[in-house]
Amino acid sequence: MDYFEPLFWLALLKIIWINVLLSGDNAVVIAMACRSLPDKMRRTGMILGAGVAVGMRIVFTAIIAVLLGLPWLRVVGALALMYIAVDLVLPEEGEEGGVAAHDNLWRAVGTIAVADLVMSLDNVVAIAAVADGNWTLIIIGLVISIPMIIAGAALIMGLLARFPFLVWAGAALLGWVAGEMFVSDVKVLEYFGEAAVHHYEYAAAALGAGLVLAIGWVLARRRTAHSAHG
Repeated sequence: MDYFEPLFWLALLKIIWINVLLSGDNAVVIAMACRSLPDKMRRTGMILGAGVAVGMRIVFTAIIAVLLGLPWLRVVGALALMYIAVDLVLPEEGEEGGVAAHDNLWRAVGTIAVADLVMSLDNVVAIAAVADGNWTLIIIGLVISIPMIIAGAALIMGLLARFPFLVWAGAALLGWVAGEMFVSDVKVLEYFGEAAVHHYEYAAAALGAGLVLAIGWVLARRRTAHSAHG
């Protein structure tokens, strides 16, 4: 593809737009993972998190065709995402005094990277389809999207600080994504049938969100009670 052709720039704009549209949940994860960092480290955490996430997405795009066909991959991914969602709503357990700030930073970056890896199964398919094998398009499109993702995360982080209950809404969103991912696994589709799975897709997504909220609420109460008695 010629870089001076209108088609190249049209495809690039499509990739940027797709990545921004599909990165809303990624921005939520970045904001939730970085919200407990010291003020001076939040910007660093968001930039590193978005950079690592996009870098992994580029690598992931190269092997997506193989990965999407693996049985149980989406089931495992859904469970991993639910674990991350629950972990993000739990109160810190005396971490401020016992863990160095840089440890918190890299823990946040690690959480962002794992969550993005799990949630990128569908995102990279759309990006790869538009790019049609042109790696220049894929890389430029994703790199340009970084500041947009960071801006979205910064906006969400401000809302989380002002309205703490939105943390639970973010966790529910991740649980919803996990529920959808679970029922889209090739083995689940094979066992229940595509028509049945499609019919109950929203119910599965709602169940995923509900499970995250219920488990998070129970564990948060236990941790709070333990801290009070400790």
